[in-house]
Amino acid sequence: MTYEYLTDAAAIYDESFATIRREADLTRFPDDVAKVVVRMIHAAAQTDLPADIAFTPGIVSSAREALWNGAPIFCDSTMTATGIIRSRLPKQNEVVCHLGDPRLAEMAKELGTTKTAAAVDLWLPRLDGAVVAIGNAPTALFRLLEVVRDTGVKPAGVIGIPVGFVGAAESKQALIDNPFGLEYLVLAGRRGGSAITVAAVNAIASTDERTNKVQA
Repeated sequence: MTYEYLTDAAAIYDESFATIRREADLTRFPDDVAKVVVRMIHAAAQTDLPADIAFTPGIVSSAREALWNGAPIFCDSTMTATGIIRSRLPKQNEVVCHLGDPRLAEMAKELGTTKTAAAVDLWLPRLDGAVVAIGNAPTALFRLLEVVRDTGVKPAGVIGIPVGFVGAAESKQALIDNPFGLEYLVLAGRRGGSAITVAAVNAIASTDERTNKVQA
């Protein structure tokens, strides 16, 4: 039996992006946001994602400027942190995930929440002007909003795409409705996850759509 399929990596990615742009409705997005959305679709293989994407017009420019100024990226999970392509970060930006911190169990107990949410408190000293990528834990996104509310500290951009059946849709809607002036990118509803979140961060970090393809 003989199988016929594309084996040239560049051709595979070119055809993938062409398919996305044929099938997905990107008309309501500014050009910089549209390029990020294309990468998100590529990660999920779901061309209907644009209908559920909410964003502030300045999210890409704000997050990108922060990265060029050396800001760290705070992640809610090791899966999200691991997927960020370090070579595409403009200033060798630090990618931070505190889930291995031994203090978290006690912190979570004191706060009455998850360790992922408690880890957000460890971001606080460097959260102002940072980029936040939340791809798994709704509790982390809720806690982020609480921290911003209580301290006035504002990250430069929040990629808030936690996945799940409990709290995911609600946490993302809370980010959309936030009264703090946060710049955000959200995939509303239950869908989300680290792969889509990472795709968004990698696209924001690099202005060239194709440069992310080898490790996508």
